[in-house]
Amino acid sequence: MIKLDIISDPICPWCYIGKTLLDQALAERPDHPFEIAWHPFQLNPDMPADGMDRKEYLETKFGGKDGAIRAYAPVLERAEAAGLTIDFAAIPRTPNTLDAHRLIHWAGIEGRQMPVAMALFRAYFEEGRDIGDADVLSDIADSAGMDAAVVRKLLQSTADAADIRKRDAQFREMGVTGVPCFIVNGQHAVPGCQPAETWITVIDEINSKLAADAETDAESDA
Repeated sequence: MIKLDIISDPICPWCYIGKTLLDQALAERPDHPFEIAWHPFQLNPDMPADGMDRKEYLETKFGGKDGAIRAYAPVLERAEAAGLTIDFAAIPRTPNTLDAHRLIHWAGIEGRQMPVAMALFRAYFEEGRDIGDADVLSDIADSAGMDAAVVRKLLQSTADAADIRKRDAQFREMGVTGVPCFIVNGQHAVPGCQPAETWITVIDEINSKLAADAETDAESDA
């Protein structure tokens, strides 16, 4: 298997779209070689712990509603093309995503990262839920087959918070300035929201190389 590391933030719409397009490629190539792991990157690392009113956030980041409309127009267009429905108007608060990243980390320990990460995207962008809230995060954990009571207890502690911040900082030191960012086999960075066709090409190239390497090894052993 080939490691595919996804560096993202669950409040990043491009991350949701980019992963959806990747999933479309994976569905087209069920023999793909990827083993996927998620990694933390906070778009707003200085966000207050309890988040911020969405209107205040838009005023701060985009200068108000009109600026947000201009900024989000290409997002909505790309989301629709990918088959997604993003409802920015339904989002009451912009959360601090540290706890969401902690949940993704714990889900990885249990082999449930994929459903948890995608559930976080859906909860935020489609349902307008506050994914900085412990009750919401516990519910998402439960829906993915995790122990909600354990997750809630962990969220009440500082468990793994320093590790999440450290990993985030390491990616920034590596040169990651935005997400999504995909790293193939620990070597090749694929930044941004890539079309499914691009991923299909990448998968085909990797599979061809793996097949050629296997053939070479077989000939060497003969």
